[in-house]
Amino acid sequence: MKKLISIVIILTVMLLSSLTVVKTASAEELKMTGSITKIELAADGKSAIAVVKDNKSEVSVTITITDDLTLDKFKDKRIVEGDEIRTKYEKTGDVNNSKMFKKTAGC
Repeated sequence: MKKLISIVIILTVMLLSSLTVVKTASAEELKMTGSITKIELAADGKSAIAVVKDNKSEVSVTITITDDLTLDKFKDKRIVEGDEIRTKYEKTGDVNNSKMFKKTAGC
């Protein structure tokens, strides 16, 4: 009987802990294609903010970029204002963090 109660308690704890992790790890991931209307590089060069106008809804979205590959493309002028891009970003609260940021025409 003690063994059965122990198993039930362990399973309950595991279930509750997994539900807690799922709830805190959830963030909304979105995809968008649009043109860049503004790029602002941070002074330290470790992040940038890009404003992208969605082709479908015509809504402007501000996206924070922190990956080194995209930042290098901003610095080398391979991605500039007016370029059409495809992006995936994660919406966490009021901040949109970039997961992927690429030109639609290749590059």
